[in-house]
Amino acid sequence: MEIGEKVPQLELKDQNNDIFRFSDLIGKEAFVVYFYPKDFTPGCTKEACSFRDSYEDFKELGAEVIGISADSSKSHSKFINKYNLPYVFLSDEDKQARKAFGVKPNLLGLLPGRETFVFSKDGKLLHKFNSMNAGRHMPEALTVLKKNQN
Repeated sequence: MEIGEKVPQLELKDQNNDIFRFSDLIGKEAFVVYFYPKDFTPGCTKEACSFRDSYEDFKELGAEVIGISADSSKSHSKFINKYNLPYVFLSDEDKQARKAFGVKPNLLGLLPGRETFVFSKDGKLLHKFNSMNAGRHMPEALTVLKKNQN
């Protein structure tokens, strides 16, 4: 994905096994989509909890947070309950979202990539950020949203 492109029109299952459509967010609020390797791993838990701890800041900026990995809806549900995560998690078991967003694997292709995308209210990509450093994603996304406030 390149800056200015519209969010891919995908349908994925959320943590409740319900269908989630990115198109439903367009026109309502800005949103941050972050891809991470796996539920319950140390780096991914740190990243998920950093978004949790700043979730109110995102909401005050009019933005939703969405986490995506190849884990099942059931795994996401357990992850959410264990760490009290207040936002949406989507299951990308067939990696269609990773493909559509262009998220590349890291570590010689052994690990699914960790990448964050920030979208405007109209669904256009404002910023993308790729780093295996889990702690850098939330502050980066928050900074971009603050800069893009009208």
